[in-house]
Amino acid sequence: MAVHNKIGAMTQEMTKWRHALHACPETAFQEKETSDYVAEILLSFGLDIYRGLAGTGIVSTIQRGTGGSPAIGLRSDMDALDITEATGLPYASRNEGKMHACGHDGHMSMLLGAAKYLAANDTFRGTVHFIFQPAEENEGGGGKMVREGLFDRFPVRSVFALHNFPVLPEGVFAICKGPMMAAYDVFDIEIRGKGGHAATPQNVKDPVLASAYLVNLLQSIVSRDVNPAQAAVISVTEIHGGTSYNIIPDTVRLRGTTRHFLPAVQDMVETRMREICAGVSASFGVAVDISYERRYPPLVNTDRETDEAIRAATMVAGQDRVFADITPVMTSEDFAFFLKERPGAYMGIGGGNPKETGRLHQSLYDFNDRILPVGASYWATLVETLLPK
Repeated sequence: MAVHNKIGAMTQEMTKWRHALHACPETAFQEKETSDYVAEILLSFGLDIYRGLAGTGIVSTIQRGTGGSPAIGLRSDMDALDITEATGLPYASRNEGKMHACGHDGHMSMLLGAAKYLAANDTFRGTVHFIFQPAEENEGGGGKMVREGLFDRFPVRSVFALHNFPVLPEGVFAICKGPMMAAYDVFDIEIRGKGGHAATPQNVKDPVLASAYLVNLLQSIVSRDVNPAQAAVISVTEIHGGTSYNIIPDTVRLRGTTRHFLPAVQDMVETRMREICAGVSASFGVAVDISYERRYPPLVNTDRETDEAIRAATMVAGQDRVFADITPVMTSEDFAFFLKERPGAYMGIGGGNPKETGRLHQSLYDFNDRILPVGASYWATLVETLLPK
């Protein structure tokens, strides 16, 4: 791989940063210690920083050349997850019930490595904004940064992100044009009936039975309403109701998520869910209330910027180690909010661990430190090719 020699020499330092960040995981909008640590490192490079967007967000800028030169944004997420770590590592989480189980500690370290290299070497002309974003997991910190004026204060021509994909071979890159990740919506459904003794069901309006039918009917939306050439997922992930073997409860609550790539499919899914809830209500004589919230839009890579990202990745890893047309996935990412505002591309980097410890969002996961210089070299190469000296 064409890892920058000066970045390769920083591998031990980037690993030190990564382990320190891994040990202090903080969840959405609470990344105070994380933000302080990132700010301290950026200041040590002699860079100015701006703090406060979305609470704990940081933007640091390097400008080479005139003020009218083009600008790009490079984004890393910062937050951790509500997971109790089980790795037993010497740098394991010291914050009970919190864990960097998605690799954001590695993402920050790769971007910091690129910032240090670019700050010390006069290799480009233009402006680079290093964006450290809070609350990627569930809470839409990217959208909050945009609403609070990220691109008004720091205008960019295009914006890019890099995320580890542990199941892919170590150091490969993966991307596709157009939709790459799905929209993320959530729903809460409350079924209110009339509880009573389990031995006399004729005297109740059973919300448990209604919920069982409702879960099955919701699946019919994907199988019978969505065009098979398109895609959607409806997952009921929580069911709460009841307190005893012999009591039919008054209320059952359901929660879950839906995923889709196309706005028309999103509209249809929400409409059909509301219609099915109304039908179950009428059929079973229970009240069914649904709250449906659109959280993240689909993540859509623009064509030119995807080609630019592929070119930089190819220069680092070689053509045979860049997968340029991967199948879109139904997971979601709030970098989508950035891509709604500016052209850009979201790239994956392989972590080389398809086993249990390589699965994201679980208690045994750990980021592969060997890819730190590869990711940092991708960032540096992207800057040097988009903003040539």
